[in-house]
Amino acid sequence: MKVLVAGATGAIGRPLVVRLVERGHEVTGMTRSESRRDKIEWLGAKSVVADALDPEAVARVVAETQPEVIVHELTAIGAGTDFRKIDKYFTLTNRLRTEGTDHLLSAAKAAGVRRFVAQSFAPLVYERSGSLVKTEQDPVDTHPVEAMKQTSEAARYLEQAVTAADGIEGLVLRYGGFYGPGTSIDVNPDAEQIAAIRARKFPVVGGGGAVWSFVNVEDAAEATAIAVEKGEPGIYNIVDDNPAPVKDWLPKVADAIGAKPPRHLPKWLGRIFAGEMGVMMMTELRGSSNEKAKRELGWRPEHPSVWEALRSA
Repeated sequence: MKVLVAGATGAIGRPLVVRLVERGHEVTGMTRSESRRDKIEWLGAKSVVADALDPEAVARVVAETQPEVIVHELTAIGAGTDFRKIDKYFTLTNRLRTEGTDHLLSAAKAAGVRRFVAQSFAPLVYERSGSLVKTEQDPVDTHPVEAMKQTSEAARYLEQAVTAADGIEGLVLRYGGFYGPGTSIDVNPDAEQIAAIRARKFPVVGGGGAVWSFVNVEDAAEATAIAVEKGEPGIYNIVDDNPAPVKDWLPKVADAIGAKPPRHLPKWLGRIFAGEMGVMMMTELRGSSNEKAKRELGWRPEHPSVWEALRSA
């Protein structure tokens, strides 16, 4: 099939392009930077340049490439996350999840694109009450903390727009937190979160009861390649097999990389350093189940947990 990957040079885009090419698809990678075209072509795909926030540019690219499937992996996430100002940090990514999604869907409808696969983020979506591990049937969080209100709304907007698109098979993949090559949790000692754990600047706040779900980027890419080819329209959690409370997974990760155990901070002190968003992520966040993706996509993550992956690497 002819597949257009928007966001082809990101942490998930790169391994995804490789897998789609290996599966025999005719892949075109879209990037907003002329300097990144060589990276896409080195992976075996064609490359096009377009700013996803420019509707005319997006329409031109889709009309010229005539894909059967569009994969939306557009984000603008850099280093140095400030959880006290998360909406400001995610301003461009939120626009890509709202305006960028609209532009891609509009171009897809005009060009007769059959299928549309888009990236969402499980930790931002689910209601922070009830069961600690959520399925796709569980309610979304309609009352996020103030610091992440715009970011949460942008993720929900993308999901609604894609799954409700007329005449298009819309699939939304709710990825867990990424780990592996090119991410902030990697064997590279300079990886942002790994460096923070080594320096004991990533503490357990409060009881550390928030449950996190992760996924290796290679596993996420494999799930996405499968979703390009099959699976009913709808929403799928793409996470590894071990959702775990912070109080459990953070010490295991520290041990896996040979670091000292994390410090423990009371909520009031955590609030000073990381704001309400940081405290929520340590005490209220819910994990996600991957049973639907296993059952309906036939996907199995090769990396069962972040700490095992780091230890083996």
